Amino acid sequence: MKKLFILLAISLCSLTFKSYAQCGGTSAQSNYPTSVGIVMYSNDVETLWNALRFANYAKSQGDTVSIFLLGKGVELDNLVKTNPDLQEQTTTFLNSGATILGCGTCLQSRKNDAPQVCKFSSMDALYALIRKNKIVLTF
Repeated sequence: MKKLFILLAISLCSLTFKSYAQCGGTSAQSNYPTSVGIVMYSNDVETLWNALRFANYAKSQGDTVSIFLLGKGVELDNLVKTNPDLQEQTTTFLNSGATILGCGTCLQSRKNDAPQVCKFSSMDALYALIRKNKIVLTF
């Protein structure tokens, strides 16, 4: 009976440790590159700037990063013309070989038929971004 109790206690401790590791404990952290999808739906300059800073940082760590502008987020195209900080972060991201996609319907509703920062896209591309990336963040 005592051996059974000890065996049960060891098994329980082992399961607890494995659960901790899977929930983000230090044992489960890895330095492998991953894929990150970012959906920006804000036109708040600070929010967009931080999202782009994060995207550039993730790329510098070797991750693949995809950005999709949705709703008010497509206004990034005009905001970069007046905000040097946004322009710097956007240029850095685009110069790294990345592409920013923008909702075509959202761009058209804002009468932006020739976006400079993003490419016209669709819900199909947004769906694909969500499906293919391991991590999806919204800003």
